Amino acid sequence: MRAAVIETPGRVSVSSVADPAPEERQVVIEVASVGICGTDLHILDGEFAPTPYPIIPGHEFAGTVVAIGSQVTEVAEGERVAVDPSLFCAECHYCALGRENLCERWSAIGVTTSGACAEYALAPVANCQRIPEQMSLEHAALIEPLSCAVHGFDLLPCRMGEHYLVYGAGTMGLMMAQLARRAGAASVSVVDLNPDRLDVAAALGADAVARDADELDRPQGWEVVVDCTGAVPAIEDGLRRVRRGGTFEVFGVAAAEASASFSPFRVYNDEITIVGSMAVLHSFERAVALMSAGAVDAATMLSHSFALEDYAEAIEAFRQGLGRKLQINPARP
Repeated sequence: MRAAVIETPGRVSVSSVADPAPEERQVVIEVASVGICGTDLHILDGEFAPTPYPIIPGHEFAGTVVAIGSQVTEVAEGERVAVDPSLFCAECHYCALGRENLCERWSAIGVTTSGACAEYALAPVANCQRIPEQMSLEHAALIEPLSCAVHGFDLLPCRMGEHYLVYGAGTMGLMMAQLARRAGAASVSVVDLNPDRLDVAAALGADAVARDADELDRPQGWEVVVDCTGAVPAIEDGLRRVRRGGTFEVFGVAAAEASASFSPFRVYNDEITIVGSMAVLHSFERAVALMSAGAVDAATMLSHSFALEDYAEAIEAFRQGLGRKLQINPARP
């Protein structure tokens, strides 16, 4: 099969590799759509410590089951599924506590094992969720990032009538902003340096958008501030915007060696809660239901589709901030 392969940090090619074959409790999926996200950039740039090389990237994907292992009964060939890429050991201290996303042997399809930027991908059957007939496979590939956003909200207070500030109007920022509405936010404001993305945030229901939070009329701050950029300047700025007694969530993925400065006294004196949100935790099935219910505007979220052979071009477009969610469609000529 054809696959995009990151040979070493900074070096990617599209080449022929062996077709995957399922073990007893695995399935092979013909990939219809796979999204590109910030984690893929970190992997390409050598900034994601768990990643071995070479690796086939791609962890946001959906497709059709084309082969099943001998002990698989939950899905059948021909069924359409979205795939949770997270892989856990089910044996360590954190797995025993139900915190599998903190697994001591944490792994993920497309991050530490071969992923979905290929014609076919391999996944445990337990990670496959059937999707409704009316849902397109392109929209289904958004379920993985949505499941991350759902987990992010699991960690927030989600009190009715609070005011939210979201940094970043990329895929995750737009999803968090839309979910904030459903979580009972009194208002949702979005900050981004890209004016085109701010226009999309406004179209999706943000009450206010700006390139700088100083432009927003809320000197008292926001009860909930979420960073979806992973950029240190945004994180440092966002921490200053949290209202007394409020919550700051680090949702975006920063480089492993990045560090940010903040005032410990203010965190203490104002009782600021700082919380991190890592990937997916018991949220994938709920994300399928939310996507099916139209909790996010999937059609607006998607902006560009690339052929597998154009993977390097797609990555560069993502790096330059082009559009919104960019997807690879391996079947596209």
